[in-house]
Amino acid sequence: MKKEGLIDHESIGHFGGVLTEAQKNKGLLIHSLQSIQAIHNYLPEDELKSLSKNLRITLSEIYSTATFYKQFYFTPRGRNIARVCTGTACHVRGAVEILDALKQEFKIEEGETTEDASLTLETVGCVGCCGLAPVLTVNEEIVGEVEEEKLEQIVDQIRGDNGGSNEEA
Repeated sequence: MKKEGLIDHESIGHFGGVLTEAQKNKGLLIHSLQSIQAIHNYLPEDELKSLSKNLRITLSEIYSTATFYKQFYFTPRGRNIARVCTGTACHVRGAVEILDALKQEFKIEEGETTEDASLTLETVGCVGCCGLAPVLTVNEEIVGEVEEEKLEQIVDQIRGDNGGSNEEA
């Protein structure tokens, strides 16, 4: 019988009879964190406290797991995520100038989110599109051969985002 607010473990198949309750709950942790982040675009503390109670996992264990993975965020993120590639090819072809222009335009530093939550600015070691350098991604869409005009278009698209979801910029 499933108790109110607890996870239904019957869906994990024959392992349900082998694993302890604690192991079943820990097995659901990553998926639960991903689900929370998909809803909120980050991991709010109150949600993590609720998860701790529901899965009967200490809050410190939840934070330990979430901080291990780079995919989880503890502060609100922008509707648009721009990542400037800083790999060798992009660096040589002007990635620093692109990053500086975005910092200046949106008045934020790398790793920050604008006050209106329109943009979070990040860097990434390599996108894997060296032939298109310099490259940046906006919401996972790759934008290559970025020069001033193309960058202006990207800025205009982000500025024109009036609260939509993380769709194309």
